Amino acid sequence: MIDYHLHLWPHGQADVAPTVEYLAGYAEAAAAEGVVEIAVTEHFYRFGQAGKVLGSFFQRYPDSPMRTLMQNYWQDNSTADLDLYVEVALAAKAARLPIVIGLEVDYYEGEMDVVADLLGGYPFDVLLGSIHWIQDWPFDHVGDAFVQSRWDEIGIAGAWEAYTRALEELAATRSVDVLAHPDLIKVAGHLPAVPEEFYDRIAEAARDSAIVAEVSSAGWRKPVGEAYPAPYLLDKFARYGVDITTASDAHSLGDVSFKSSELRSYVTAAGYRSLATFSERKKKMIPIVQPL
Repeated sequence: MIDYHLHLWPHGQADVAPTVEYLAGYAEAAAAEGVVEIAVTEHFYRFGQAGKVLGSFFQRYPDSPMRTLMQNYWQDNSTADLDLYVEVALAAKAARLPIVIGLEVDYYEGEMDVVADLLGGYPFDVLLGSIHWIQDWPFDHVGDAFVQSRWDEIGIAGAWEAYTRALEELAATRSVDVLAHPDLIKVAGHLPAVPEEFYDRIAEAARDSAIVAEVSSAGWRKPVGEAYPAPYLLDKFARYGVDITTASDAHSLGDVSFKSSELRSYVTAAGYRSLATFSERKKKMIPIVQPL
């Protein structure tokens, strides 16, 4: 197994300078769960370099408490140094740790060329693409009552439509390698009457863009209480020949490779026998090794 979605810092906590020793702890924790390779994929917005080119992104939306929340969130979190992050990850690879260098990159409508230009100057192995907000609404902030109240305004069907459309647009840009937690919109447990309509579109977007889909155990830690993607969507990915990675989306050492064995059972039951790994943005398939 692999764990291709790992963060260095918890949400809401200031960044701390990364070290090779800290990354070694991640690799050791993953190996204990039978994971052979990890991808360090911190959020792009957590770096000052992102703030310099996209820090005014949310100003395009009408002035509101939600917009202010997002602008403040960005300002408070966009403080780490991308150069140092990459330097330490390269040193970890040089020390023969089973690590690849990545980022989790959100969808910035109309700005993905700016993102690609900036990130093209770094030696990344893999880029994850995510939808964490709909316009100025960070729908996955499940612990914030004000944020969650927006569901009543937008409605479940409206939120799923906007999310799915954004994911389709992100996939079509071909600026990322993997769709992270592809049905994240379900995080709070709000499902439309016919979710299959949206799942079909998500699967088609992955197929048509030849992008890899992530299978993540993080949903088991959230109110929705199931993995990403849902069984129907995972089966659809398999039928469409969409390759997958597996991931924990850990934001601390304790969640590294969370429920890795359960993920193995989940993806093999859907018919998968191999996983996608990456080096220098090039894909390579490795077999899913069953435990002895």
